[in-house]
Amino acid sequence: MADTNSFFSLKNTVGNLTDKDLHQTSNYLEVVEAFTRTTYKSVYVIDYETKGFEYVSENPLFLCGNSAAEVQEMGYDFYFEYVPEEDLTLLLKINTVGFDFYETLPLEERKQYSISYDFHLKNEEGNMILIHQKLTPLFLTETGKIWKAICFVSLSTQQNSGNITITKQDGSETLLYDLSSDCWKSIPKVALSDREKEILRYAIRGYAIHEIAEKIYISPDTVKFHRKKLFEKLGVANIYEAISYATMYKLL
Repeated sequence: MADTNSFFSLKNTVGNLTDKDLHQTSNYLEVVEAFTRTTYKSVYVIDYETKGFEYVSENPLFLCGNSAAEVQEMGYDFYFEYVPEEDLTLLLKINTVGFDFYETLPLEERKQYSISYDFHLKNEEGNMILIHQKLTPLFLTETGKIWKAICFVSLSTQQNSGNITITKQDGSETLLYDLSSDCWKSIPKVALSDREKEILRYAIRGYAIHEIAEKIYISPDTVKFHRKKLFEKLGVANIYEAISYATMYKLL
């Protein structure tokens, strides 16, 4: 039977922290708190030594009707309370394959990779919402174990749970975990044309189709044509998903 310990890999057991390990974290939560206040992002921090949440932001997306302090107190029991069983099994799988992947990396590269995935949460109204979570190591021990990690939560642009992806921070490498074959598969980086990048940059700034057309001296129909080709290239359904994809995979 799964319990909270199921989320913590024996390969990443954190203990016997050194002074050098502890020095890394001096006042770092002040920075995290300032970031969440400024951006109102949904953020939490995992501590793999204490096997709990060290920080939870006030953004309600991840809270499921609880206060941030209540979710922080619940720790990983939160998942057992608010994640449906099939997605809970998925999260345990992600936990296993994620730590297995990090174990293959040289120590100096382990903070350069982030893992992202989608799963359902039951909100305070009892409805299922699909969220996207991106986890990035914050601090490693001297032996290379992930000690603390920061998680960013947003609404998913996908249709289903899963979509397990590991991305190198410079955008040079993206891997997708194939659940059917239980292996990582490299995803070739998509190359956008200059026109596609131009349209995306204006879309990010909130420009409508006719406004983009005026800015880059083409017709609205031509903007629509380029957008359609862009959506097909990225495998997305709308401009919001295109922006999310381009941002995540550093295409701009």
